Amino acid sequence: MTSVLYDAPGPKAKRRNLIFSVMFFVLLALLLWWVWQVMDDKGQLEWSLWKPFTTADAWTTYLLPGLADTLKAAALSMVIALPLGAVLGIARMSDHRWVRIPAGTVVEFFRAIPVLLLMLFANEFFARSTDVTSADRPLYAVVTGLVLYNASVLAEVVRAGILSLPKGQTEAAQAIGLRKSQTMKSILLPQAVTVMLPAIVSQLVVIVKDTALGGVMLGFTELLNSRGTLAANYANVIPSFIVVAIIFIALNFILTSFASWLEGRLRRSKRSTGAVLSVDDIDDFNAAETESTSRTSAEK
Repeated sequence: MTSVLYDAPGPKAKRRNLIFSVMFFVLLALLLWWVWQVMDDKGQLEWSLWKPFTTADAWTTYLLPGLADTLKAAALSMVIALPLGAVLGIARMSDHRWVRIPAGTVVEFFRAIPVLLLMLFANEFFARSTDVTSADRPLYAVVTGLVLYNASVLAEVVRAGILSLPKGQTEAAQAIGLRKSQTMKSILLPQAVTVMLPAIVSQLVVIVKDTALGGVMLGFTELLNSRGTLAANYANVIPSFIVVAIIFIALNFILTSFASWLEGRLRRSKRSTGAVLSVDDIDDFNAAETESTSRTSAEK
């Protein structure tokens, strides 16, 4: 298939691509074999190190509670950051300077600060200025840091998605007398959602992974922090890292797969022209149209 951005490869290019592919898979197989050998030499493949993951105690005591806290923090952050980012992104496009400038300042400020630093600041704020208990403080700090950072990033995603739409959409809305708020709500945002979805999902994956920062620095009992406790009790550091990595990969794969399905569904629904008419329906419509035309001619 040939397009503006892609030329179909010729016979030489196909052979070259095949050679590169074979070389890549051979090197990948050698790398995996080397890793396997090193782990075997260091005794990391012994059954005693992996056996705890086949028991219910390791999962119910350590991994599943940690996974639940990870999902809890990520879900809270997503629910708050998504609408907040949408509001900030739309505010940055406002015609009023008193709305546009403060929104831009907030977005640029929090987008420039590392999310870990935001978590640490939030933890100190909750410790010194609020009545949040020490048990709940890590969760509050993690969610606050994730919301402030990711809302500012999502604001830019929303703004870029809306600006990527053809200007004719806005001009057509103005031609039929829609206000800017009505144009944004009814025309621009619904179309921009499909454009923004891949970037939004990428940011949601970042949110899931960044919960681990709270476990490392604030003692938040998320999945990676729980892994440390499990490894200390069973003395299986490397296997526990591998298992937790697989859990993160599976979790993010499910999230991206769902987003891909949702994006395809949205694109298909926008290509739809409504109800499907049968042959009989079309015949009835043509007959009614002919009868109406004949009646109009007779009246004239």
